[in-house]
Amino acid sequence: MIRYRLLLLGPLLVFLAATYLIPFLGIVRWSVTLPEPGLGQYRAALTDPLVTGVIWRTLRICATVTVISVAAAYAITLVWVRGGSVARALSELCILIPFWISVLTRAFGWLSLLSNRGLLNTWAQQLGILSEPLAMVRNEFGVVVGMVHYLIPFAVFPLASAMRAVDERVLLAARGMGAGRVRIFWQVFVPMTTGGILGAALLVFVFALGFFVTPALLGGGNSVMVAELIWLRIFQSPNWGLGGAISVILMAGIALLMLAGRRFAKGPGQ
Repeated sequence: MIRYRLLLLGPLLVFLAATYLIPFLGIVRWSVTLPEPGLGQYRAALTDPLVTGVIWRTLRICATVTVISVAAAYAITLVWVRGGSVARALSELCILIPFWISVLTRAFGWLSLLSNRGLLNTWAQQLGILSEPLAMVRNEFGVVVGMVHYLIPFAVFPLASAMRAVDERVLLAARGMGAGRVRIFWQVFVPMTTGGILGAALLVFVFALGFFVTPALLGGGNSVMVAELIWLRIFQSPNWGLGGAISVILMAGIALLMLAGRRFAKGPGQ
């Protein structure tokens, strides 16, 4: 049985090793050999104010995006799972259609909508609501909006799985004991979907850490995140060792997050 499993998994393991593991080991080698052997690039990555500032900005933006995305996805998923037939169909379209649009197209769409001469600012000025345009791009606001729009659909599926697993008998029992709809929702339904909330938050946060196109376009260089900094260090101001060190630190952080999420999902003592 083990032999057959290895035969089935073998091609996948070879593919993953060739496309992910070997290139990553090459990046690790850069980080400890360029421009000279040692751990100097890791020291620089953890002490350089520019790099640490970008890391903290990335964590702040990712945390904000995670909270907003999961909250919005929870509301959408609630309609999708427990709404009427028409509401379910509409919410399903809203969930699936974004997957058919590339991240680059979405970013340019938000750029045309939120820029100083974009649709929102133009309409607001024509209606007399604004006297001058609001700065909604080339800053963190535009980055957060673009990332949230992209990541909401990814948060929906863990939440949907958790909501569909809720035992209806528990909700009926709470209603039979006199609890109102609001109390049932906050004290019964939400706690029963905590696993889906945590799974969605972990998924969104990990995805957000590696965003490149959206921050580059909507941030306009004023809200550089880790992925863009790595690209700059490798292609613009060539410092492959520092770029490799930042990449390894990012991968290590993601691995720790995944291990923590897996540990929490299993529960203590498992």
